[in-house]
Amino acid sequence: MISEGMRAFAGRRVLLLQGPVGPFFARLTADLRSVGATVHKVNFNAGDWFFYRTGAVNYRGTTEQWPAAFDQILHELGIEIVLLFGDCRPIHECVREVAARAGVELGVFEEGYVRPDFITLERFGVNGFSQFPRTPAAYKTAATPLRTHAVGDTYWFMARYAAFYYVAAWLGRWLFPHYEHHRPIGATALWPWVRSAWRKLWFQWTERGTTARLSGELSGRYFLAPLQVFNDAQVEVHANFQGIEGFIQATMDSFAKHAPSGTVLVFKHHPMDRGHRDYQALIDHMAQLYGIRGRVHYIHDQHLPTLLRHARGVVVINSTTGMSALHHGLPTYVTGTALYDMPGLTYQGELDEFWLQASAHQPDHALFNRYRKHLIAATQINGSFYKPLSQTITTSGLAWTTRPATLVPFSRRARQVAQTAPAEI
Repeated sequence: MISEGMRAFAGRRVLLLQGPVGPFFARLTADLRSVGATVHKVNFNAGDWFFYRTGAVNYRGTTEQWPAAFDQILHELGIEIVLLFGDCRPIHECVREVAARAGVELGVFEEGYVRPDFITLERFGVNGFSQFPRTPAAYKTAATPLRTHAVGDTYWFMARYAAFYYVAAWLGRWLFPHYEHHRPIGATALWPWVRSAWRKLWFQWTERGTTARLSGELSGRYFLAPLQVFNDAQVEVHANFQGIEGFIQATMDSFAKHAPSGTVLVFKHHPMDRGHRDYQALIDHMAQLYGIRGRVHYIHDQHLPTLLRHARGVVVINSTTGMSALHHGLPTYVTGTALYDMPGLTYQGELDEFWLQASAHQPDHALFNRYRKHLIAATQINGSFYKPLSQTITTSGLAWTTRPATLVPFSRRARQVAQTAPAEI
């Protein structure tokens, strides 16, 4: 799909399921139709409908009825390719099996494995379901480097689209009475974002001087354990713990029993989870229980590259921070399932041994560079779901590796989206 660019979809019959919040799938539809693809879309809630109002199937049935309805759609429309965002969402869990049974190709979008400036598109599945090779032997030669364009800050684009999406989904919930979202929908869902804003200001004040201390007196002495979003599929599906709390407890238990004296453990909260979860009480309790108060720190919004430059090693579940750690040449231990977890890159022993042996297990820099180039060439597209690249003429704003000679300008998107009258199933 990526090596051929948009030409991979030329003349094909494509079905879009749920996409990222915002107009990305509507913009992608225009690109697909510009190369002769026939495109259909399924909406599952009023948020989906808000950003794709014309020419979509509005599914109003239950989650239990969806596999049969999906199979019916595939056959009635003669679908050849299904595209979706996030293969672990409840409505997408059955898609892989049903599509395979029908002989339909599956393409899964996800946030970029390599950040910033990329999004992910893979056949079959992403993250733990990816079929990307995980052995050093697959990366003996380097892939051709790609020219990329900087996307820039996308936070406010995403925040605006998310606000529209969730408000629309809540107001129109009566139109899709059986829909079950993978995250809360409604007025109460806005409160964590308000709390996140004032917590950010609070931590800027209470944690002032933290970066200076970690890059000064504690430089080279601390292990960094970046936390992930509590309800991320990477945690719920592709991890070996019962949530973030399980990761914190297991990591602290191992550190307390096996880490060298004088070393420190630093948990960094995920910025997108700031308003949803607070693990201070748990960390304080575990530190007291294991007798390591003063050796465990819990921080929030410090500059990650600076932290990585001064860390002794990194322990992750499976986040893309692991890729950043390898880029900085840091010994890295993966507790969950991650694409980059392989001999030569990450520590392959037990966590109990990692604390003592980390310094002797720096990642192979040449292997990492080859791996990263192959990963980008095979699974990454330069661009963003939320902010179109100005350097492209694609409606979606993505810089595909190969582009057809004629693509629809962004200003003509609205005229390209309509195709068929809305259907109800």
